[in-house]
Amino acid sequence: MASNHDGVFVASNGRSNGAGALELRASLDDTPPDVAGPKSVSDVSDSANGYRLRVAYQGLPGAYSEAAAAKAYPDCEAVPCELFETAFDAVECMLVDRAVLPIENSLGGTIHRNYDLLLRHNLHIIGEVKYAVRHCLLANSGVKKENLKRVLSHPQALAQCENTLAKIGVVREAVDDTAGAAKFIATHKLQDAGAVASSLAAEIYGLDILSLDIQDDPDNITRFLMLAREPIIPVTHKPFKTSIVFSLEEGPGVLFKALAVFALRNINLTKIESRPKRTKPLRITDNGTNGRLKYFDYLFFVDFEASMASPNAQNALGHLKELATFLRVLGSYPRDMSEA
Repeated sequence: MASNHDGVFVASNGRSNGAGALELRASLDDTPPDVAGPKSVSDVSDSANGYRLRVAYQGLPGAYSEAAAAKAYPDCEAVPCELFETAFDAVECMLVDRAVLPIENSLGGTIHRNYDLLLRHNLHIIGEVKYAVRHCLLANSGVKKENLKRVLSHPQALAQCENTLAKIGVVREAVDDTAGAAKFIATHKLQDAGAVASSLAAEIYGLDILSLDIQDDPDNITRFLMLAREPIIPVTHKPFKTSIVFSLEEGPGVLFKALAVFALRNINLTKIESRPKRTKPLRITDNGTNGRLKYFDYLFFVDFEASMASPNAQNALGHLKELATFLRVLGSYPRDMSEA
C-alpha cells in the first residue's frame, strides 16, 4: 500500500507486507498506547487524550464517506483510500486508527463487498452512523444547465437522480465515485459536463452548485460501520446492537430453528442477509431418491438489538452455536439513535 500525489492510499500488488506497512507508518504520527486495546463506549467517537484519530474512508476528498467519517469522529483526520480493501488494510497495518465504510443504502441496498471484507479481515465493528445523502448538480464557474450535454457520477448516484437528469436531457456517464467526477470536470475545466456529487465536493474543487437536492427520493440514507482493530467493551445501560455471521447445515426448518433462538428470548432482529459462500459455494448431498444434489452453501448475516454484555444475548448465541456449523460475532456496539 502506498500514498499517491493526492494523499490517497492506493493498493499495491497483493496484500501489504509487514515491512512496507512499517516503512509507511514511520512517516506518520505514532499512535499513543492508549488508542490500542479494547475500548470503552466513550472511545467510539472521542479522540484519546487529545490525540487526533486517523480515520480511513473510501473515495476522494469530498466523497459522502468523508462526511460520514466526520459525523462519526468530528475531530478526526480523514484519510482517503482508493478501495474498500485499502481502507481495511490501512486499519490492520496501523496506518490509521479506524475506518468508516458503507454497509447498506435505503435505495441501493446492501454493499456486499464490505460483508465479504469483514469476513476476510480481523476487524471489529465498534459503531454505526447513518448519513443522509443529498446530491447536488455541479459544474465549472459560468456553466449553465442548458450548456450541459453529459453528467458524470457514480452509477448509484446517477440512478438516484434519474428523473432530474432526464428532464435536463443529458447523457449519463458512470465513474468510480462522486467526488472523482467532481474532480475530473474541475481538473479538465469542462464546459459541457457536470457532476452529481456533494456540496463539500463543490467547495473542495471550486465548482458551482447548479441545483441542490436533485435525488428523486428525499429519503436516501446510507448506514456506515465504524471499524477498529480491537472491539469495544459492551454495556447494558445503553442501546446496543450486535452483528453476527453464521452458517447452517442443509435441511428443512434449520433456519427457522436458528432464528427462533432470538424470538424465544424476545430479542429483536433488525437485519438478516443471506450470501453464498465465496469458497466452496456448493454443498453436495446424497439423496436416496434423487441421487446426488447440489445446494448453495449460505452465510447468514444478522443484526439484533442486544448487547453482548446481556446474559440474554449470550444465551441466544450459545443456543445458536449448537445449531451452526460456523458462528462469528462481528461486533457489539452502540446503536446510532441520531437523526441521519
